Amino acid sequence: MQVTFFGVRGSIPTPGSDFVRYGGNTACVHVELADNTDIVLDAGTGIRQLGKQLLHKNTPIHLLLSHNHWDHIQGFPFFSPIFQEDRKIIITPGQTTLAEDDQILRQMRGSVFPVPPSALLSDIEFFSPRGDEWQIASAQVTRLPLNHPGKGSAYAIVADGKKVVYMTDNELYPPYKKETDFLAFVEFAQGADLIIHDAQYMISDMPEKSGWGHSVAEEAVKLAMACRAQRLALYSHDPERTDDDIDKVLAHCHDYIASVEAPLVLEAAAEGLTIQL
Repeated sequence: MQVTFFGVRGSIPTPGSDFVRYGGNTACVHVELADNTDIVLDAGTGIRQLGKQLLHKNTPIHLLLSHNHWDHIQGFPFFSPIFQEDRKIIITPGQTTLAEDDQILRQMRGSVFPVPPSALLSDIEFFSPRGDEWQIASAQVTRLPLNHPGKGSAYAIVADGKKVVYMTDNELYPPYKKETDFLAFVEFAQGADLIIHDAQYMISDMPEKSGWGHSVAEEAVKLAMACRAQRLALYSHDPERTDDDIDKVLAHCHDYIASVEAPLVLEAAAEGLTIQL
Protein backbone atom coordinates (compact mmCIF):
# COMPACT_ATOMS: atom_id res chain seq x y z
CA MET A 1 0.00 0.00 0.00
CA GLN A 2 1.32 3.42 -0.99
CA VAL A 3 -0.01 6.69 0.45
CA THR A 4 0.74 10.03 -1.25
CA PHE A 5 -0.33 13.50 -0.13
CA PHE A 6 -1.57 15.89 -2.82
CA GLY A 7 -3.25 18.48 -0.58
CA VAL A 8 -2.66 19.02 3.14
CA ARG A 9 -4.05 22.48 3.88
CA GLY A 10 -7.29 23.20 5.74
CA SER A 11 -10.03 25.75 5.02
CA ILE A 12 -8.59 27.55 1.98
CA PRO A 13 -5.63 27.21 -0.43
CA THR A 14 -2.51 29.13 0.57
CA PRO A 15 -0.29 30.12 -2.35
CA GLY A 16 2.90 32.05 -1.69
CA SER A 17 6.56 31.70 -0.82
CA ASP A 18 5.85 30.98 2.86
CA PHE A 19 3.85 27.85 2.01
CA VAL A 20 6.13 25.97 -0.39
CA ARG A 21 7.68 23.16 1.68
CA TYR A 22 4.42 21.78 3.05
CA GLY A 23 2.22 23.02 0.23
CA GLY A 24 -0.86 25.19 -0.07
CA ASN A 25 -3.43 22.88 -1.70
CA THR A 26 -6.45 21.66 0.24
CA ALA A 27 -7.29 18.12 1.25
CA CYS A 28 -6.49 15.18 -1.03
CA VAL A 29 -4.70 11.90 -0.32
CA HIS A 30 -4.11 9.05 -2.77
CA VAL A 31 -3.97 5.45 -1.57
CA GLU A 32 -2.75 2.92 -4.12
CA LEU A 33 -3.14 -0.74 -3.23
CA ALA A 34 -0.85 -3.57 -4.29
CA ASP A 35 -3.50 -4.65 -6.82
CA ASN A 36 -3.30 -1.12 -8.40
CA THR A 37 -6.69 -0.04 -7.02
CA ASP A 38 -6.88 3.75 -6.60
CA ILE A 39 -8.61 5.15 -3.52
CA VAL A 40 -8.77 8.94 -3.21
CA LEU A 41 -9.53 10.62 0.10
CA ASP A 42 -11.24 13.99 -0.45
CA ALA A 43 -11.28 16.24 -3.50
CA GLY A 44 -9.72 19.53 -2.41
CA THR A 45 -7.51 21.49 -4.79
CA GLY A 46 -4.79 18.86 -4.46
CA ILE A 47 -6.83 16.46 -6.58
CA ARG A 48 -6.03 18.47 -9.71
CA GLN A 49 -2.40 17.31 -9.76
CA LEU A 50 -3.40 13.76 -8.84
CA GLY A 51 -5.75 13.70 -11.83
CA LYS A 52 -2.86 14.23 -14.22
CA GLN A 53 -1.12 11.16 -12.81
CA LEU A 54 -4.21 8.97 -13.13
CA LEU A 55 -4.93 9.81 -16.77
CA HIS A 56 -2.78 6.96 -18.07
CA LYS A 57 -4.96 4.38 -16.32
CA ASN A 58 -8.44 3.21 -17.30
CA THR A 59 -9.34 1.49 -14.04
CA PRO A 60 -12.04 2.75 -11.64
CA ILE A 61 -11.29 5.56 -9.19
CA HIS A 62 -12.84 5.28 -5.74
CA LEU A 63 -13.35 8.70 -4.13
CA LEU A 64 -14.18 8.75 -0.41
CA LEU A 65 -15.37 12.14 0.83
CA SER A 66 -15.14 13.19 4.46
CA HIS A 67 -17.77 15.92 4.00
CA ASN A 68 -18.87 18.65 1.59
CA HIS A 69 -17.12 21.77 2.85
CA TRP A 70 -15.50 23.58 -0.06
CA ASP A 71 -11.91 22.79 0.85
CA HIS A 72 -12.78 19.10 0.41
CA ILE A 73 -14.63 19.23 -2.91
CA GLN A 74 -13.44 22.37 -4.73
CA GLY A 75 -10.79 20.59 -6.78
CA PHE A 76 -13.19 18.09 -8.35
CA PRO A 77 -14.16 20.24 -11.37
CA PHE A 78 -10.43 20.32 -12.28
CA PHE A 79 -9.89 16.55 -11.84
CA SER A 80 -8.92 15.45 -15.37
CA PRO A 81 -10.37 11.91 -15.23
CA ILE A 82 -13.92 13.31 -15.04
CA PHE A 83 -13.46 14.35 -18.68
CA GLN A 84 -12.28 10.90 -19.79
CA GLU A 85 -14.94 9.07 -21.75
CA ASP A 86 -16.50 6.24 -19.72
CA ARG A 87 -13.88 6.48 -16.94
CA LYS A 88 -15.55 4.96 -13.89
CA ILE A 89 -15.52 7.21 -10.80
CA ILE A 90 -17.27 5.89 -7.72
CA ILE A 91 -17.98 8.54 -5.08
CA THR A 92 -18.82 7.70 -1.47
CA PRO A 93 -20.24 10.84 0.20
CA GLY A 94 -19.52 11.69 3.82
CA GLN A 95 -22.13 11.17 6.53
CA THR A 96 -23.32 14.76 6.73
CA THR A 97 -26.22 16.26 8.66
CA LEU A 98 -27.81 17.37 5.40
CA ALA A 99 -27.78 14.37 3.08
CA GLU A 100 -26.51 16.23 0.00
CA ASP A 101 -24.74 13.29 -1.58
CA ASP A 102 -24.31 14.98 -4.98
CA GLN A 103 -23.05 18.32 -3.68
CA ILE A 104 -19.70 17.69 -5.36
CA LEU A 105 -21.52 17.92 -8.72
CA ARG A 106 -23.99 20.61 -7.69
CA GLN A 107 -21.09 23.01 -7.16
CA MET A 108 -20.65 22.96 -10.95
CA ARG A 109 -24.20 24.12 -11.71
CA GLY A 110 -25.66 27.57 -12.22
CA SER A 111 -23.56 30.71 -12.27
CA VAL A 112 -20.62 29.47 -10.18
CA PHE A 113 -18.82 27.25 -12.72
CA PRO A 114 -18.67 27.36 -16.54
CA VAL A 115 -18.77 23.58 -17.19
CA PRO A 116 -21.96 21.82 -16.00
CA PRO A 117 -22.01 18.20 -14.80
CA SER A 118 -23.88 17.24 -17.98
CA ALA A 119 -20.70 17.98 -19.98
CA LEU A 120 -18.64 15.37 -18.14
CA LEU A 121 -17.74 12.29 -20.15
CA SER A 122 -16.89 9.97 -17.27
CA ASP A 123 -19.22 7.45 -15.69
CA ILE A 124 -19.84 8.88 -12.22
CA GLU A 125 -21.61 6.73 -9.66
CA PHE A 126 -22.60 7.64 -6.10
CA PHE A 127 -22.24 4.77 -3.66
CA SER A 128 -24.14 4.69 -0.37
CA PRO A 129 -22.95 1.84 1.85
CA ARG A 130 -25.66 -0.13 3.62
CA GLY A 131 -23.54 -0.22 6.74
CA ASP A 132 -20.28 1.14 8.03
CA GLU A 133 -18.07 -1.55 6.49
CA TRP A 134 -17.60 -2.59 2.85
CA GLN A 135 -15.06 -3.80 0.32
CA ILE A 136 -13.19 -1.86 -2.35
CA ALA A 137 -11.30 -4.45 -4.37
CA SER A 138 -8.86 -6.05 -1.89
CA ALA A 139 -9.46 -3.38 0.79
CA GLN A 140 -11.81 -3.48 3.73
CA VAL A 141 -13.15 0.03 4.36
CA THR A 142 -14.79 1.16 7.59
CA ARG A 143 -16.23 4.58 8.45
CA LEU A 144 -17.04 6.46 11.65
CA PRO A 145 -18.81 9.81 12.22
CA LEU A 146 -16.57 12.84 12.77
CA ASN A 147 -17.03 15.63 15.30
CA HIS A 148 -17.38 18.56 12.92
CA PRO A 149 -20.07 21.18 12.20
CA GLY A 150 -22.36 19.46 9.71
CA LYS A 151 -20.76 16.08 10.55
CA GLY A 152 -18.69 13.92 8.23
CA SER A 153 -16.88 10.58 7.98
CA ALA A 154 -13.54 9.19 9.08
CA TYR A 155 -12.26 6.19 7.13
CA ALA A 156 -10.10 3.17 7.93
CA ILE A 157 -8.63 1.24 4.99
CA VAL A 158 -7.20 -2.22 5.62
CA ALA A 159 -5.37 -3.89 2.73
CA ASP A 160 -2.06 -5.58 1.96
CA GLY A 161 -1.66 -6.36 5.65
CA LYS A 162 -1.66 -2.64 6.57
CA LYS A 163 -4.14 -0.17 8.09
CA VAL A 164 -4.48 3.52 7.20
CA VAL A 165 -6.88 5.79 9.09
CA TYR A 166 -8.02 9.16 7.71
CA MET A 167 -9.58 11.56 10.24
CA THR A 168 -9.58 15.12 9.05
CA ASP A 169 -11.79 18.00 10.20
CA ASN A 170 -12.30 16.18 13.46
CA GLU A 171 -12.60 17.90 16.84
CA LEU A 172 -11.67 15.33 19.44
CA TYR A 173 -13.02 17.42 22.34
CA PRO A 174 -15.81 19.63 20.97
CA PRO A 175 -17.98 21.93 23.09
CA TYR A 176 -21.06 20.74 21.15
CA LYS A 177 -22.66 17.27 21.31
CA LYS A 178 -20.17 14.62 20.18
CA GLU A 179 -20.92 12.25 17.36
CA THR A 180 -18.05 10.04 18.51
CA ASP A 181 -16.11 10.09 21.77
CA PHE A 182 -12.37 9.75 22.21
CA LEU A 183 -12.40 6.08 23.20
CA ALA A 184 -14.45 5.18 20.11
CA PHE A 185 -11.84 6.91 17.93
CA VAL A 186 -9.14 4.94 19.75
CA GLU A 187 -10.92 1.68 19.02
CA PHE A 188 -11.49 2.67 15.38
CA ALA A 189 -7.81 3.49 14.79
CA GLN A 190 -6.39 0.74 17.02
CA GLY A 191 -3.10 -0.63 15.70
CA ALA A 192 -3.02 1.61 12.63
CA ASP A 193 0.16 1.65 10.59
CA LEU A 194 -0.61 5.26 9.67
CA ILE A 195 -3.08 7.80 11.05
CA ILE A 196 -3.71 10.98 9.09
CA HIS A 197 -5.36 13.31 11.58
CA ASP A 198 -6.52 16.89 11.74
CA ALA A 199 -4.00 19.06 13.59
CA GLN A 200 -5.10 22.51 12.50
CA TYR A 201 -4.80 24.19 15.89
CA MET A 202 -2.48 24.57 18.84
CA ILE A 203 -3.41 25.11 22.47
CA SER A 204 -2.61 28.81 21.95
CA ASP A 205 -5.53 28.97 19.48
CA MET A 206 -7.96 28.08 22.25
CA PRO A 207 -10.55 28.92 23.45
CA GLU A 208 -11.13 31.29 20.51
CA LYS A 209 -11.47 28.46 17.99
CA SER A 210 -13.13 25.87 20.19
CA GLY A 211 -16.14 24.50 18.33
CA TRP A 212 -14.75 25.24 14.86
CA GLY A 213 -14.42 21.53 14.13
CA HIS A 214 -10.66 20.95 14.26
CA SER A 215 -8.24 19.38 16.72
CA VAL A 216 -5.25 20.63 18.64
CA ALA A 217 -2.05 18.96 17.41
CA GLU A 218 -1.17 17.58 20.85
CA GLU A 219 -4.58 15.87 20.99
CA ALA A 220 -3.89 14.10 17.70
CA VAL A 221 -0.61 12.84 19.15
CA LYS A 222 -2.38 11.56 22.27
CA LEU A 223 -4.90 9.72 20.10
CA ALA A 224 -2.16 8.06 18.05
CA MET A 225 -0.34 6.94 21.18
CA ALA A 226 -3.55 5.70 22.81
CA CYS A 227 -4.34 3.41 19.87
CA ARG A 228 -0.71 2.27 19.54
CA ALA A 229 -0.38 3.54 16.00
CA GLN A 230 2.96 3.15 14.27
CA ARG A 231 2.92 6.51 12.52
CA LEU A 232 1.03 9.82 12.61
CA ALA A 233 0.84 12.49 9.92
CA LEU A 234 -0.36 15.88 11.18
CA TYR A 235 -2.84 17.17 8.59
CA SER A 236 -5.20 20.01 7.64
CA HIS A 237 -2.64 22.70 8.41
CA ASP A 238 -4.13 26.06 9.32
CA PRO A 239 -3.98 28.53 6.40
CA GLU A 240 -2.28 31.07 8.67
CA ARG A 241 0.62 28.72 9.48
CA THR A 242 3.70 29.18 7.33
CA ASP A 243 6.24 26.44 6.68
CA ASP A 244 8.30 27.72 9.60
CA ASP A 245 5.22 27.70 11.84
CA ILE A 246 4.49 24.08 10.95
CA ASP A 247 8.11 23.22 11.74
CA LYS A 248 7.52 24.62 15.23
CA VAL A 249 4.30 22.60 15.66
CA LEU A 250 6.16 19.47 14.61
CA ALA A 251 9.09 20.16 16.95
CA HIS A 252 6.72 20.79 19.85
CA CYS A 253 4.92 17.49 19.24
CA HIS A 254 8.24 15.63 18.90
CA ASP A 255 9.25 17.01 22.30
CA TYR A 256 6.00 15.76 23.78
CA ILE A 257 6.52 12.26 22.32
CA ALA A 258 10.10 12.18 23.58
CA SER A 259 9.01 13.21 27.08
CA VAL A 260 6.83 10.12 27.41
CA GLU A 261 9.30 7.91 25.53
CA ALA A 262 6.67 6.76 23.03
CA PRO A 263 7.77 4.90 19.86
CA LEU A 264 5.40 6.88 17.62
CA VAL A 265 6.84 8.09 14.28
CA LEU A 266 5.58 11.62 13.65
CA GLU A 267 5.63 13.90 10.62
CA ALA A 268 3.74 16.85 9.23
CA ALA A 269 1.93 15.95 6.01
CA ALA A 270 3.41 17.70 2.98
CA GLU A 271 2.46 17.76 -0.68
CA GLY A 272 4.41 15.11 -2.56
CA LEU A 273 5.19 13.08 0.55
CA THR A 274 4.82 9.36 -0.23
CA ILE A 275 4.68 6.74 2.49
CA GLN A 276 5.20 3.12 1.51
CA LEU A 277 3.54 0.77 3.97
